[in-house]
Order: sequence, then structure tokens, then C-alpha cells
Amino acid sequence: MRPGTGSGAKPELESESESAADRRRRVGFVVFDGVTMLDVSGPTEVLHLSGRVAAPYELVLVSPGGRPVATSSGLALTGAVRPAEAGPLHTLVVAGGDRLAEQPIEAELLDAVRSLAAGADRVASVCTGAFVLAGLGLLDGRRATTHWRHAGELARRHPRVRVAPDAIHVRDGRYLSSAGISAGIDLALALVEEDHGADAARAVARELVVFMQRPGGQSQFSTATAPPARSGPLRALVAAVLADPAADHSLSAMADRLAVSPRHLSRIFHAELGTTPARWLERVRLDRAQRLLLEGRSVTAAAAESGIGSDETLRRAFARDLGTTPTEYRARFRTTGPPPAATAPRGG
Repeated sequence: MRPGTGSGAKPELESESESAADRRRRVGFVVFDGVTMLDVSGPTEVLHLSGRVAAPYELVLVSPGGRPVATSSGLALTGAVRPAEAGPLHTLVVAGGDRLAEQPIEAELLDAVRSLAAGADRVASVCTGAFVLAGLGLLDGRRATTHWRHAGELARRHPRVRVAPDAIHVRDGRYLSSAGISAGIDLALALVEEDHGADAARAVARELVVFMQRPGGQSQFSTATAPPARSGPLRALVAAVLADPAADHSLSAMADRLAVSPRHLSRIFHAELGTTPARWLERVRLDRAQRLLLEGRSVTAAAAESGIGSDETLRRAFARDLGTTPTEYRARFRTTGPPPAATAPRGG
């Protein structure tokens, strides 16, 4: 696979030098053995197609040694250059692969990303590419996301990263991260919209026959289907909370149910679920509120029946975790089907 530049005539940019214009359009993708193909092909296709409606991007594949790499599916990516040959990059994208979350990351890959990120205006990761950025300390004190299956490991391995475990994509300063696999397409559409406007991004989305575009805060998964706790007692507690999120689930009440101290319960949650009891309960209740809204409940009813409480508390939770309001969420995600057909007037 050799990513190419987008097609179309090159516009004149009167206020920029030629080198500045070239740099603004150059996007480097870091790849490595075991990389997930769609983490590369999805975003590169978005950026390539945007060249039909806006100034094209120059796409550059970079591997640590400038060698071809074998993807996780066994197919090869060729045409990669060494980091020193990539030229000045405006945007750097680190693709993902399961091994980044499951094995130590080799120094050669870390060094390659470190050198490229230093000069880039934007640095992004797709899926477990976030482990590389976090391993370099670039995400310390920042919000970031990754595939939901690896979010707990990212939080455990890098406690200074504020992991948003179920966001589609997150931006914090010049750093962007996205969830797994297809979420890289959402991230790339967001980049196109930032660079060329919403009309350009919509045109690309239509060409790719994808939704334009899932908001960064849309949930990757339901808390009810999140990875389960390992121990029997905690699994039973989790099941009880999921069955009735609005009941009394204070820290002391949950600790009493397991016959442990609140402090020990917090340690168990962190070890098995990668979060605190309070944060986990908040996500359970927010997930329930989301489903209640989609079932037709009012904001007030969803807040009460989920255990969140008041309308205002629910609005704050939506703004903080999902980047939207309850009303906007319901309007956007209540159905994936076409709008109902208008009722035809009856003949006389």
C-alpha cells in the first residue's frame, strides 16, 4: 500500500511560502510490524479523498527503520521511509496494534515517534497508538482515549494520563487520540473539518458512505458490556449495580456488601476495573440515562431513574463525558433509520 497525495489542482496560497504550504499539508503515519491495517487505511483514505474538494494532503508512511512492515492481518505495507527522511510534518499519526498494549514497546519505535512528534503541530494516535504517546510522557496530565478493551491497561500503565475509556476521539492541546479501528476514520474527518471546514468533511463522509461524523464524546460501548471483573464477589456487586443503578450504591454501602473496608474496595476496583468505585458508578448511571433517553424518557425522568438525580447533574455529566447535552444526544442517536415519510394528503 502506497498512500498518495490527493488529486486536484493546487490552490494558490498568497500569504504562505511554498515550503510552509507544503508542510501544512504533510501528514506522517507511523507504522510497525503488527500494525492494524484499518488504523492506517481508514484515516489515509479520508485524507486522500479530501483532496477532491480541498487542498490535498501529502501522506507519508514512516517506519522506524524505513522498512516494509507486516500488518496484523499478514499483508505488507511498503513505501515507508525512515524518520529522518519524512521531512517536516504538520500532523503525525501513530497507528495502533494490539501488541502495543500487550508487550513492551521497543526503543526504536519510541525514538522514531519522539523525533517526529517534536516538530509536528498536531500529534494523533489511533487505537493503541496512544500507548506510544503515553510511553513518551506526551499525554501526561492530558485526556486521551484508546480502544475500550485496552483502556484499563492504559490507565494502569500510565496513571498520569486522564483516560476517557469510552470516547470515540479526544483532543487535548495539540494531541489527539481515537478509539479503536473504525474510530480512526472519525478522527481523520475531524482533522479535515478543522483544516477545510464542515462541508469538505461532509463530502468525504458521503464518498466513504459513513456517518458525518460521530461526535468525539459518543460512547464506544455500554458499561453493561464492559470487560467483567475477575473475582466472584466483585462480579456479583457489579451485577447488582447494573440491575438497579438508582439504588443506594454509596462507597460504604458497596463496601458493606463485600464485607471489606471502603479503602480496600477502592483498591479492588482499581486492580480489576482500572477505575474508582465512584467513577465506575457514575459511568453506569450515565449509560443507563443514555438508554432511557433513547427509549423516550424525558431528561428529568432519565436523571431520576438512572440514579443521577437532577436535570442539572445529568447535563453536567453529559457535557463532561460526552461533549453534548441530553437533548442533543437523544435527537442525534435515537434512531439510525431514515426519517419517517410524510403523510400523503388524502384525495377528495
